[in-house]
Amino acid sequence: MGGLSIWHWVIVLVIVVLVFGTKRLKNVGKDVGEAVKGFKQGMSDEDKTPGQLGDDSKRNEQASETQRNDDNAPR
Repeated sequence: MGGLSIWHWVIVLVIVVLVFGTKRLKNVGKDVGEAVKGFKQGMSDEDKTPGQLGDDSKRNEQASETQRNDDNAPR
């Protein structure tokens, strides 16, 4: 008596599709998928130590140092 049968879930699904439409549900699904993917990527980045982040951080440091040197150069 307290559980929901498959027919209850089918009726709920039909009502949700009628209310929101398939296009909006597709967009919501896409947004949720991207959020989960970003979360997983953030969690895997957290596990890496600064030495494991790759050459990107080193390149950014070198680029900012070069820019600072260029700003101090006589014109």
